[in-house]
Formats: sequence, C-alpha cells, structure tokens
Amino acid sequence: MASSTEPRGGLAYGWALGESGWKSGMDANLLKLSRLAVGGLHVKRRDLSAPPSSFVAGDAFICASTPTGAWASSSVGAVAKDVIIYDGAAWVAYTPKIGWFAYVESEEKLTAFKSAGWSAGIAI
Repeated sequence: MASSTEPRGGLAYGWALGESGWKSGMDANLLKLSRLAVGGLHVKRRDLSAPPSSFVAGDAFICASTPTGAWASSSVGAVAKDVIIYDGAAWVAYTPKIGWFAYVESEEKLTAFKSAGWSAGIAI
C-alpha cells in the first residue's frame, strides 16, 4: 500500500508493515520535523532572494521575492515566501502552510504565514 500524506504538516504515513520505500519516507519525515518543528521555526533573515555569501548547515531563510542564484536552481525549487534551509550539502525549500510561525533573528520578530503571505511580525 502506498503511503498517504497528512495535509497539514505534509508528513507521510500509512505504510504497510515491511513495505518497501518506508525508510526514505520516514527519513524525510524526521528531517522535516527537526528542521521545522522541534524548538520552533527560526530563520536568519527574510529580506533575501539569494543565499548570503556566508552560511552553515542549519541556516534558514524566508525567500523575499523571486529566487535567484542557488535558490533559483530547479533542484531547490524555491519560490517567493518559501522557507529555505541549508542542510550542509544543499539548499532545501519548504512551502509554508497557513498558521506557520517563524522567529526572524535579524528583526527579533515573530511572524506568521497567512493567505496573503508572511505577516509584518511582532517584536518579542
């Protein structure tokens, strides 16, 4: 039986016991949870459309507008407003869902994703 995707978080579930392919799906689930949920989502900045000149594994950003540079590559697949995280080897883009919160380090603000995009944020 093929796995299903949970619509709110985008996590895969529903593999049959011993089903082939569960390992890659479960690895993707665990990475997504680690990157987006554990300890809350936090990003360095949200005013860039290309990667900064200096970054390390785990650095995350909200893409400000149409991606350029490495974020524009077809392997990343990013679009404006995506959360983009460097995993140590490559950039990975995630499409935000309504209700996501993120702490923006450069602004010291908490922002929420809504139908119109990321909110202006509140200082905390």
